[in-house]
Amino acid sequence: MNLAQLVDRLKRDERFLRNVSRWHVLPPAPAVYGDWPAHLDPRLVATMRRRGVERLYSHQAAACELARAGRPFVVTTPTASGKTLCYNLPVLDAMLRDPQARALYLFPTKALSQDQLDEVHGIITDLGADIRTHTFDGDTPETARRAIRSSGHLVITNPDMLHQGILPHHTLWVKLFENLRYVVVDEVHQYRGVFGSHVANVLRRLRRVAAFYGAHPLFIGCSATIANPGELAAALAGGPVETVDHNGAPRGEKHFIFYNPPVMNRELGIRRSAVKETRAIAERFLDADAQTIVFARSRNRVELLLTYLQRAGHRVGTRGGEVRGYRGGYLPTERRAIEAGLRDGSVRCVVSTNALELGVDIGRLDVCVMCGYAGTVAATWQQAGRAGRRQGLSVAVLVATSAPSDQYIVSHPEWFFGRVPEQAVIDPDNLVILASHLKCAAFELPFSEEEDFGGVRVSEILEYLARQGVLHRAEGRYHWMSDTYPAEEVSLRSAAPENVVIVDASVPEGRVIGEMDLFSAQEMLHAEAIYMHGGRQHHVDRLDWERREAFVRPVQVDHYTDAQRKTEIRTLDVEAQGEAPLGRKGLGEIGLVSKVTVYKKIKLETHENVGAGRVHLPEMEMHTTACWWELPADLHGRLADEGFDLGDALQGSARLLGQVAALFVMADPADLHVVPMVRSPFTDRPTVYLYDAVPGGAGFARRIFAQLDEIGAVARAHLDACPCEAGCPSCVGPSVVSGSGAKRGAARLLACFAGRDARA
Repeated sequence: MNLAQLVDRLKRDERFLRNVSRWHVLPPAPAVYGDWPAHLDPRLVATMRRRGVERLYSHQAAACELARAGRPFVVTTPTASGKTLCYNLPVLDAMLRDPQARALYLFPTKALSQDQLDEVHGIITDLGADIRTHTFDGDTPETARRAIRSSGHLVITNPDMLHQGILPHHTLWVKLFENLRYVVVDEVHQYRGVFGSHVANVLRRLRRVAAFYGAHPLFIGCSATIANPGELAAALAGGPVETVDHNGAPRGEKHFIFYNPPVMNRELGIRRSAVKETRAIAERFLDADAQTIVFARSRNRVELLLTYLQRAGHRVGTRGGEVRGYRGGYLPTERRAIEAGLRDGSVRCVVSTNALELGVDIGRLDVCVMCGYAGTVAATWQQAGRAGRRQGLSVAVLVATSAPSDQYIVSHPEWFFGRVPEQAVIDPDNLVILASHLKCAAFELPFSEEEDFGGVRVSEILEYLARQGVLHRAEGRYHWMSDTYPAEEVSLRSAAPENVVIVDASVPEGRVIGEMDLFSAQEMLHAEAIYMHGGRQHHVDRLDWERREAFVRPVQVDHYTDAQRKTEIRTLDVEAQGEAPLGRKGLGEIGLVSKVTVYKKIKLETHENVGAGRVHLPEMEMHTTACWWELPADLHGRLADEGFDLGDALQGSARLLGQVAALFVMADPADLHVVPMVRSPFTDRPTVYLYDAVPGGAGFARRIFAQLDEIGAVARAHLDACPCEAGCPSCVGPSVVSGSGAKRGAARLLACFAGRDARA
């Protein structure tokens, strides 16, 4: 049975169709071509034709013309539409015409950098031209670094390396900066929130250093489909950017299926496990010999699904090594081998976190199964786009979890298919971020008194840094004078810069099998945890927190572990306030103290709780941004008179608001945390806090503050539509048991957002 036959069978499968809320068919679309630009070097055109590119797609031709005219642009077309040629052609053309020309490519991950090196190096090899192309990252040997600095025409790197390894040492890169013609930023949509705000400042520093050497490079960006690619690219590029969004690439027929697992207990609203349903659906496609990618939202889910699908090998005809996992924490060589296996077909199925959502070349797969909504419309289309050949049939299946965001999506498919993807937001002028990069920029080149920074007047900040003894003012210029190296103290990523190394202690002298960030390590690598890697279980014998090492050994047990984190809000500073239904809303900075306290043992297959234990690890502190909804002080008594418990009502409302809010901001639900308080120590009133779950904040709370009324209205509508009687995992949450009145209490609180009589 092939894929087309399986799709036909699914259309007639009543048991399957009962759980399908939308079967959306995207018809095939023919290619729209453009002419080869007359200005392109004939050698380059001839080489591309030999490589099978007889004609350019319309968006590729338009990109070449914009580059020729010296106009910055961003290309936003779907996955596998040939975006790389939009920058490779102009860059290689410039280098063929001027052997001194240089270009800098920025990718958010090392994997993408290596992938694009292979792509452009193949073209250069076929050209037979002396265009030296290299990746420059933390893995580059010192001997190679010297050669790249002196003779590299095309340098491929990532923002972190540009920030710490290139800009502070620009005097070693004179050839690059003197002749820098192009700066290419791929996966522009990834540069949002705190990370994007940092990268925008790194690019300001790049333009400043290039201008010092007399160069003014042209910005070229590529992005997935988001609502504001031009605005985001302009913020990164430091000026107006044109948008190329007409896709000329052909598209095969795609079936996009929304699947909602069946209800197992209607009174409690409990549905069949999304993990189990995803496994069953993926098995059917593997049985049809369809090359499949399965996306899961967490590392634990990836390893669970990988374990299940590998065990199912004899039923679906897969052999060892044909079903692989892919996520952060795997070693680079392991990930490269999996990518190569997907391209050559030796890997039939890969189970991945969103690490493969980006444009790493893994060929064109047949099927994408998503275990849970990806968190944004844009990310969901990006994941679905991993399946889809230019000719022929492809399938994407979204298997909903019980989370309210997932349930809202599958219950309102028109909201998804009719919605413009979300806007990506950055704030490069955030005072803390801006000041950090001004220190780095001053280390690189002195500032003059009247000099701006990316169009921003910074004289007051420079004067403040001078008073702090960080800068020295002399003859109208500010010079770096501290003994420290500022770039080392600034992490571009919102997560902690340090990692925990995972060591297999069963091997003599130990063997490193992976790594993990500190925050996740507390939850997954605490002592006695069952850590899963590549489908294999490992017992964590010891976590050496001081040395950042976890010692594990392979085991075979019938359970996994799930840790629970306790968080307290300790400080808060008001930034903005406003009126809100039934009270007031606020926005400000908060300090959080969190700690993993306990873990549960959960049985494989049945997912039942079979034990628990305590975790003894230090607290972790984080400062971030929060939006809060402050309710009347007398609400407790008023609700009690009506037969409601304020605690249950707040808990149910908070969970639902947090999940629905993720639909309105470009965030995964895991990026937002919610804390309800019957009496907040800051407001002294019943309060619901929604905060960015990343250090420094990512801009989500600010957008929630602006859209709180709309978010509350959607939350109330979802609550009304939920078929459960007293509350369930799809609305007010699984922790609230039937009969507690949480659903009715939440409906009472949220009624004010729906324009109903809340008797405020």
